[in-house]
Formats: sequence, structure tokens, C-alpha cells
Amino acid sequence: MPDPLPLHDGCPQPRPDWVPEGCASDPAFATWVMQGVRPSGASTVRPPTRRRPTLSTEDYVRGVLARDPGVLGRAITLVESNAPAHQRQAQEVLAALLPHTGKARRVGLTGIPGAGKSTFIEAFGLRLAEQGRRVAVLAIDPSSAVTGGSILGDKVRMEKLCRHPNAFIRPSPSGGSLGGVTRKTREAILVCEAAGYDVVLVETVGVGQNEVAVRAMVDAFVVLLIAGAGDEMQGIKKGVIELADLLVINKADGDNLPRCTAALAEMKRVLHYLRHATEGWQTTVQTASARTGDGVADVWATLGQFFTTGERTGSTARRRREQAVAWMHALIEEHLRAGFYGAEPVQARQAEIENAVANGALAPMAGALALLAAGGR
Repeated sequence: MPDPLPLHDGCPQPRPDWVPEGCASDPAFATWVMQGVRPSGASTVRPPTRRRPTLSTEDYVRGVLARDPGVLGRAITLVESNAPAHQRQAQEVLAALLPHTGKARRVGLTGIPGAGKSTFIEAFGLRLAEQGRRVAVLAIDPSSAVTGGSILGDKVRMEKLCRHPNAFIRPSPSGGSLGGVTRKTREAILVCEAAGYDVVLVETVGVGQNEVAVRAMVDAFVVLLIAGAGDEMQGIKKGVIELADLLVINKADGDNLPRCTAALAEMKRVLHYLRHATEGWQTTVQTASARTGDGVADVWATLGQFFTTGERTGSTARRRREQAVAWMHALIEEHLRAGFYGAEPVQARQAEIENAVANGALAPMAGALALLAAGGR
């Protein structure tokens, strides 16, 4: 017999299938699947949908290595989950998949909103997929600062690519993380590599000059630009431009082509004043049009030269080692933060101290020290 539905507001309501077994009554999982209401106001009662079978660690590993896209998507959902039960299993899955990772080309793409990132990635990914490469796209969608929700509409923008048998597209919410990526993008990259994808494209949210977190998890960093978006100083400002391995001026077609040509000449002059982002590689700039396809093949050709240079100089292997160490420290900081705020003495005094700071009775620094003292720090 199936377990009875848990009560929510006095009515039996199902929980989403991603809620771990045994946590149906856990108040930490606040999501419910609410039944619809008829126009007359009468409740629409339907039998609950059958819950998908829970996958074991072996099921996840076997499915990912077998290149099952359904299991791959569920594995990424698992590693992105904040549920303690999911996190423990995610670490087991990642540990088993780790020997099968590290063989893909990791490329991060960013740019301001309106630069045509999704359109460019579809044209770029389609060209690679048609050449026989298996392409995974991790598209980060901004989360609302008001509701916390995300549209996750990148598959709609990449309609042709998402139907290609050699492509896999996974939109994920940023979840409030800064830097244009999610907290678990690194883990998602490893899962895609274990599934046999040889090119992993990470599309960032696209918010501005400080969107550099993706640089710490990819081999090549591509910045999409559009002509006429800034003044002459924009190119030499510290930030995302100085970390790019390749600059692509998109939308170089039609009446916009002369402006793109002028922007190309300007950015070539700017690059003379910037340090190399990667040892042994001179950052380059070129034009492309995702709409017409002009220049898209040249982008992959340039990236091919970049990867060849990285293998010859050892910069790619060195960068991945540094990224692994930085990832470890980021996980330590995340664990310490979660442990601190989850401690009972901190939770007991947190509301009191926050109210005192909000009312001006306590300075923010004094409040921080008091909360740290409550946590034994």
C-alpha cells in the first residue's frame, strides 16, 4: 500500500518527487504540489501522480556512464540539492564518477545581457554537434531577488540544439550566488564529463564586469561583446575583460557590420595594454554573427589553437590543479558557514542580535562579534 499523503493546511497534498524518502513531514521542505481549483470553487481531486523510483548511488553511476540523459539530469539535480540526504549521496556519486572525468574541453562564456549569449551558444554548439562532438551546455539563469524563482528559459532559446542527439542542455538557477554561476556548477561539469561529453559550455548569467567566478572552473574563458556598448575606457577597466582568453564581437551582420569592424580595431589596440590572461597565449578578438553563422567556425578554430598552446606549455593542467585547490577551500568556507549558522547557540541568539542591530541598539561590528562569540569563535 502506498504511504498516505501528508497533510498540508488540513488537506492531503503530495510532495514533489525530489523530496527524500522519510522527509514528507519535515518542515525544512516547504514545497507542496497543490491541487487545482475549479471555477466554481470546488476542489479538483485527482489521484496522486506515481512517484519516480528513487535511484541508488549505483543507479546514478551506471546511468551517467551509460550516457542516459534522464539519469544525467537527475544526477545534476542531486548534486545541486541542499538536502543533507542528497548531499551525502551526491558525494558518493561524484567519488565514483571522478575517475571518468577530466577529458572534456571546458569553455566559459559570458557577456552583458543582450550580447546574444544563448543564440551564439546554439549556433556554436550546433556546429560542434554536427561535427560529431558531444556538447553539454550548463546555462545559468538569474534567480529573482524578490521570489527566489527562475524562468529557466534557455532551452526555449536553444530549440534546435536541445533536439540534437549529440547535445545536452541543463538550465540551472543561480540561487543568489554571485559571479554568474551556481554553487554546484563545478560538480555539474564533472557529471557531464563522466557522461562522455567532450565539450562543456558554461553560459553565465551575464551581469557585468565582476562576473569572473566561471574563470575558476573552465579552461578557456570567452567574453561576448557588442559594438557600441561602452566608451573607449571600457576595454581597459579591471574586471572580466582582462581575464578573457578570447573576445568575440557578436552580431556582426547587416547594418551593424561597420560598427563591429570599428569595435574590432579598437579592441585590438586595447589588448596591447593588458597582461596575458593565460601563460603563452595572447588574448585575441574576432567578430562573429550567431544569426548568419559567419565567424562561428573561426571561434572554435581559435579555441583549438588555445587548447594546443595550453597542452604545450602545461598551462591547462596547471590551471586545473589550481582550480581544484581553490574549489576545496570554497567548500571549506561553505561548510564552516553552514555549520556556524546551524549551531544551536547561534540560532538561539541570532534573532535577538539581528533585532538589536536593526534597531540601532548595537553596532553591526559588535553584533557580528557577539554572534561569533555565541558560536564559540
